[in-house]
Amino acid sequence: MKYMSRKEKSIPEVVKKVLPAVVSITISKYLTVFEHYLPPFPGFNNPFAIPRGRKKVKIGGGSGFIVDPAGLILTNRHVVADPKAEYVVILDDKKKFKTKILATNPINDLAILKIEAKNLPIIELGDSSRLELGQTVIAIGNTLGAFQNTVSAGVISGLSREIVGGNFLDGKRIRMKKLIQTDAAINPGNSGGPLINLEGKVIGINTAVVFLAENVGFAIPINPAKKDLEDVKNYGKIKIPFLGIRYILINKKLKEKYDLPVDHGALLVPMGLEKAVLPGGPAEKAGLKEGDIILEVNQEKISLRNPLEEVLQKFQVGEEIELKIIRSKKLIKLKANLGEKK
Repeated sequence: MKYMSRKEKSIPEVVKKVLPAVVSITISKYLTVFEHYLPPFPGFNNPFAIPRGRKKVKIGGGSGFIVDPAGLILTNRHVVADPKAEYVVILDDKKKFKTKILATNPINDLAILKIEAKNLPIIELGDSSRLELGQTVIAIGNTLGAFQNTVSAGVISGLSREIVGGNFLDGKRIRMKKLIQTDAAINPGNSGGPLINLEGKVIGINTAVVFLAENVGFAIPINPAKKDLEDVKNYGKIKIPFLGIRYILINKKLKEKYDLPVDHGALLVPMGLEKAVLPGGPAEKAGLKEGDIILEVNQEKISLRNPLEEVLQKFQVGEEIELKIIRSKKLIKLKANLGEKK
């Protein structure tokens, strides 16, 4: 039997502590309103439908949580993906604020919002590198975009999960890696809300639910969001490290098909009219060439489960990294200074 540490509290105590800092996000859009003179026939445009102006309509909802008393809020990027939509943040006390999107990171599916308010309650950010299977967690969010501050509890069911998710707002599908799996109920509208441990700290951002499956939800680990948040506070934007290459990740099939010397790593290849190595970029300055295979970055192996793009996120813009590559079946080590992705 596991006993709670002195820092851990009961679920009602944790909920009472963090609930004031959880927010709902409503998504609205101006849509054309039609007047129908005859009932529309399924599958046919109604020639008697006449546009009668535009009306603001609520098209969805999400969740978020306050991380700075001056009004900084974390949520998912896919919650605020529509540039033509209007987003309103609703606090626990029902006050409403129009919000500004300060920055987004498509790699982490993260968005940082700002509302004009002061002395707001916040939730402390935890450490997602120290999670354990079976650990109790609490999910809070705006379930179905209608039920504010819905609370569910469960355990961490899995770590480092990978799924392909879709966003109904922009229709895009993204591959999400290293997710936290939980059986705490996560429903549409919970996206962007906090996944909290029994110390009352955020260890993940709720992001996805598997339809037609019970008790299977996913959250993004909080640690990558910490760096993005610090970037916004220090520079007013998220600084994404940039090497200036185009590549494909190697697997066993590619190794056999193209007679490659390894079954892992990033093979530098051109894509369409775009060169494999961006002229004038950090990679070219470091001496990388088309056909090179990047095996390691600072001794960290590149693979399908640990892609180059994610490894680079661990470093700062301007930081020097060491690359272990294969060129013409010879091992070479190069050093590169990371640039900033524009």
